[in-house]
Amino acid sequence: MERVDCVVIGAGVVGLALARTLALRGCEVVVLEAEDRIGTGISSRNSEVIHAGIYYPTGSLKARLCVAGNRSLYAFCAARGVAHRRCGKLIVATTAAETDALAGIQAQADANGVTDLQWLAAAEARVLEPRLHCAAALLSPSTGIIDSHGLMRALRQDAEDHGAAVVLKSPVLGGRATAAGLEVSVGGADPMTLVANRVFNAAGLGAQAVARGFEGIAPSCVPPLHLAKGNYYGLSGSAPFSRLVYPVPSHGGLGVHLTLDLGGQARFGPDVEWLERENYDVDPRRADGFYAAIRTYWPDLAEGALQPAYAGIRPKLHGPGEPAPDFLIQREAAHGVPGLVNLFGIESPGLTACLTLAEEVAGPSGG
Repeated sequence: MERVDCVVIGAGVVGLALARTLALRGCEVVVLEAEDRIGTGISSRNSEVIHAGIYYPTGSLKARLCVAGNRSLYAFCAARGVAHRRCGKLIVATTAAETDALAGIQAQADANGVTDLQWLAAAEARVLEPRLHCAAALLSPSTGIIDSHGLMRALRQDAEDHGAAVVLKSPVLGGRATAAGLEVSVGGADPMTLVANRVFNAAGLGAQAVARGFEGIAPSCVPPLHLAKGNYYGLSGSAPFSRLVYPVPSHGGLGVHLTLDLGGQARFGPDVEWLERENYDVDPRRADGFYAAIRTYWPDLAEGALQPAYAGIRPKLHGPGEPAPDFLIQREAAHGVPGLVNLFGIESPGLTACLTLAEEVAGPSGG
């Protein structure tokens, strides 16, 4: 058996950021990834938005880590040459009633420490985006887009430059606490057992399954996993806007919004499905319900212009119609296994917050 200080389970953006943080602190780190590449799950199927931290409940981990993570991520991208663009986002009200809601959004942003939102009258918004229809808008200049794979490569490189090892095709089969430390059983072509002082379960969609594989964790300590699939549709032709466009949130969601990739292509979504098992197919027919929603802020959308783009699945800790909980960082006090930290429900804004989330999980001195 090989002994290491830290094992990180999962080589998505959060796992790699955590491995980097630990390695920079001088810890010996092994990252175990079940797939043959890094970031094949949640990290590769998202809108690649750098969020400002506007909507999350004040004082929550999501709000605090997103606001600080926004600044940290831009600085990291600039220092490491990760492709990104601070394009900005417009939150648009298309009716007078929605205009009143914008004031509440701005107040929430202020409470979270997002103080750069700019109120725009309809004419001012159309100066920025001539094809936009709205009654008023909020401009978020701190919102941007990023090359998520470039980010993960940079995080991995930093971690490996400081001694971390990323081991692919190495699924975790289970674990148990011993007098020597946490034993982690690893499968794959070359099965092995690692003994670690600390194990961080950052397995994303697989985090609950990994946690259940550790002896001593009661079933009640593992929260239910709800799979929320977001379907996104691309636009045939050039993007109508140079910024992201989000409608005023309603019914607990952010509505059918427009995001951009670094190549300038527009994507609309999400259309959310609640699943029993993973499925990434995008049904072209589901786009039919998008047109009316999009035309409230872009009336010129042509019929038939939307084509299937991609689907991503988020590991929700709540079901449909239930309030969204915060990130769950579960330590020994909650589950009873010394040295094990489980990360549950790490979805948006996990990418934006990856650096600050890693610091939070590692603790003030890596413990």
